Amino acid sequence: MSARPLIAVVDYGIGNMHSAQKAIEKMGADARLTDDASLVADADGVVLPGVGAFGACMGALRATGLEEPVVEAVASRRPFLGICVGMQMLFDRSEEDDAVRGLGIIPGVITWIPPGVKRPQMQWNRLVPTRPDDPMLADLGDEPWVYFVHSLHGVPDDASVVAATCEYGGTLNAAFRHDNVFATQFHPEKSGPTGLQLLANYVAVCAEARV
Repeated sequence: MSARPLIAVVDYGIGNMHSAQKAIEKMGADARLTDDASLVADADGVVLPGVGAFGACMGALRATGLEEPVVEAVASRRPFLGICVGMQMLFDRSEEDDAVRGLGIIPGVITWIPPGVKRPQMQWNRLVPTRPDDPMLADLGDEPWVYFVHSLHGVPDDASVVAATCEYGGTLNAAFRHDNVFATQFHPEKSGPTGLQLLANYVAVCAEARV
């Protein structure tokens, strides 16, 4: 058996997902960008990235037949990571396209950033962990800075699933923990050493889970 955990980065045909796959690979995983449901089923961990609009991403995931493999990956209790719109897709729905159903894995709604600040937030911002003992947030330093590009954020029904926040015209939810699922509104793969450490944490969690 390879010492490197096999991590499937779900490729449903929207946006450039290679950067996430390459960053996870750099952190020591056998990371594969794939639209193969069998590989998603066999992987030690599964990553759902996403860029663009909620409705378009959900439509593409369903059109490629990958919705069920993603839901089954979560149900299998393997480590699962959602990134940016991939995080948003885990919720029930989004105000961006209210007619489109999300995956319903994290009960709650994706809502617009409140008025009064520029949308999208396209900048580095300081992450404020609310669950600092989460293994995904280990060793990020006292003031972790991460990179955001978003106009909406997740508002879960259960506030205890919020793992980190940031300040942008008020407090926005920036990361979530729901059982085996960790999800970020920011882009770890674009967040320098802090983001790479978070991805290294994910690779370590996947390696531990396979033992």
